[in-house]
Amino acid sequence: MIFRSIQHRRLMKKLRVLIVFALLYGFWILLSGFFTPFLLTAGLFCSLGVTLLCLRLGLLDSEDRGLRWNLKPAGYLIWLIVEIIKSSWQVTRIILHPALPISPSLVRFRPSQTTALGLVVHAHSITLTPGTYTVEASADEFLVHGLTSSGADGDVDSETDRRVRALELR
Repeated sequence: MIFRSIQHRRLMKKLRVLIVFALLYGFWILLSGFFTPFLLTAGLFCSLGVTLLCLRLGLLDSEDRGLRWNLKPAGYLIWLIVEIIKSSWQVTRIILHPALPISPSLVRFRPSQTTALGLVVHAHSITLTPGTYTVEASADEFLVHGLTSSGADGDVDSETDRRVRALELR
């Protein structure tokens, strides 16, 4: 019975490795959009390398760390895309305005995230949003540059901070 359980775990681990590799390679092909032999081969080796790195780091070993189907990250991604579109529109209006009403500013604030991944997601979410840029990021403090003072001030105790914190708590 124990031998069968060990075999089952090994089989599940191999399946997880195969799924991660297939997802990475599929994502590569989706983002590439080109189907030349060189790019397909490069994507194959990159996906294989990342999969082996994840395996070596032990990220695919236990079932509790495996691929989890959770809608929170998808919901956050959709919300972030909408925010990027809205911010792009605001930056476009500022740039096309005859008076060019910019007021660059730097703002320091303390993020509420407790994990390294949460801090990285929060910092990158700020940088991905047009008009703002995370200059420095640490566990204690973020330094954010904004095209306008209201844009930079909007990152302090923001909806982004709350949503990334909610992702951490899943």
